[in-house]
Amino acid sequence: MRMSYRALARLLCYPGAALRAALPEIRAALHDETRLTPRRLATIDALVDALAAGDELEIEASYVETFDRGRAQSLHLFEHVHGDSRDRGQAMVDLGVTYAQAGMMLEAGELPDFVPIALEFASTQPDATADAFVAEFAHILNLIHSALARHGSPYAAVLAAIIEIAGENLDAAAVEPEQPLDVLWEEPVAFDGCPASAPPRDGVQPIHFHHQGASS
Repeated sequence: MRMSYRALARLLCYPGAALRAALPEIRAALHDETRLTPRRLATIDALVDALAAGDELEIEASYVETFDRGRAQSLHLFEHVHGDSRDRGQAMVDLGVTYAQAGMMLEAGELPDFVPIALEFASTQPDATADAFVAEFAHILNLIHSALARHGSPYAAVLAAIIEIAGENLDAAAVEPEQPLDVLWEEPVAFDGCPASAPPRDGVQPIHFHHQGASS
């Protein structure tokens, strides 16, 4: 299993007290599995150090500000694919079915296209299945990474690490200008944790994340 996916999923969750307490374990998982290059691992270590040493309220406020800038930095995959179209609802259902067939059930209020949840699912699968699943939405991760990097966010390192583990290329994706937040954003982004993982099941068929129109 890809424990690095699980560790990186945690780093993209809301940085409450529980997450900060788990930082040593997260760091150890990433170092032990050795899936990241030393250079990439150093950028993740820098983020972990910042989360561990920073002021609690400032860290939490920074997280909300980072991922509440608008659609370009959203951690919801289908925000980039379907926007507010009706297709988004069916895509959510289909992805939820993929999880359920593998034995992973979401709790009320959890959205299946939230990147940490998708990574939690990947971490429960055999290596090849996990990497193929994440590769399906690597193009979306590249868009998020580009937006985060443009704003100088240390969280860009997490997106780059996910793409690297999946064996995909890190692209310098263009980020289009956005409309005001009150026009684009209608859904909350604050999550106080990620779902528990489920045991791996064979024969999982990953859902496909193809572009359907503009991402912004």
